[in-house]
Amino acid sequence: MVERPTALRLGILVFDGVMMSSIAAPSDALRVADKLAQLRFGAAAPAFRTELIHARGSNAVMTSSGMTLSGIVPLERDPDVLLIPGVMHGSAGELLSLTAGMEMEIALIRSMHLRGVRVAGSCTGTFLLAMSGLLDGRPATTSWWLAAAFRQAFPLVELQADELVVESGEVTTAGGASAVLDFVLRQIARVTDAALAQQTAKLLLVDPERQSQAPYVSAALIEKPRSTLTEKIEKLLSQEMHRALSVSEIATHVGTSERTLLRHCQTQFGEGPLAHLQRLRVERAKALLETSRLSFDEIVERCGYSDTASFRKLFKRETHLTPADYRERFTLRAH
Repeated sequence: MVERPTALRLGILVFDGVMMSSIAAPSDALRVADKLAQLRFGAAAPAFRTELIHARGSNAVMTSSGMTLSGIVPLERDPDVLLIPGVMHGSAGELLSLTAGMEMEIALIRSMHLRGVRVAGSCTGTFLLAMSGLLDGRPATTSWWLAAAFRQAFPLVELQADELVVESGEVTTAGGASAVLDFVLRQIARVTDAALAQQTAKLLLVDPERQSQAPYVSAALIEKPRSTLTEKIEKLLSQEMHRALSVSEIATHVGTSERTLLRHCQTQFGEGPLAHLQRLRVERAKALLETSRLSFDEIVERCGYSDTASFRKLFKRETHLTPADYRERFTLRAH
């Protein structure tokens, strides 16, 4: 039997506490692509391979779901791409503590990168990748609910938290949970063609049109570093979003200088206080679209806007969806 040429060897870094879905989803996606390639190209079809890599030489790991993955064997050669999957955590602080203690994994990531292996982090695996220093000075994304913690922990990274996948040379990051599938589909398209990637996406029911994490963001679920000043700012903006606010007025209300306010908001939110106010208004509109039958004009009024057309443009820019599309996709329905 003639051995098929290999299109892609994906190595997945595994460790105790790794999320099972971060391993299974990319593995299954490449398996589907492999089968589709055989149907399309026959014996000459390029092969897709997945291999598990353990930095500490163990042949087994305990996943976050309590399942044991065994049979991990030492690599004979480097993979084409090293994927750092998500790790389960209870809080951002716990995640940072966990990843900071993974010195052997960080060393492996750095050494493979130096040898020319492309590296990628998905979901909370982006924190481990950032710990390696390979994201410093690069654009990157992460799980949207951990954006504030990521921004504070890794200020040298140019965080683009709304993006599903961010590619920067030989380093790639993917957002929360299922964004790893978007990453894998891009790899399939890169080494073969867009048609095979699209066929794989259809079989896996992955929407090829989704380009952003923004529609899925819920302010209530975002984990924020604890800060009295942050809490004061958020409380004021949430309570007073129905009216116009100035930087000066916000600074006075929270008891700080305008300069400190601007610097603090940039560090905590990645944007100024007025831009953050706009984002909170969009969050309020999203909640009302999900849970009420109010017209969009009524929602706009409740969010402190008088110009429906302007707010519609703002909503589309922030969520990548029209208000009608958002309501259709995310309205809470009884089952």
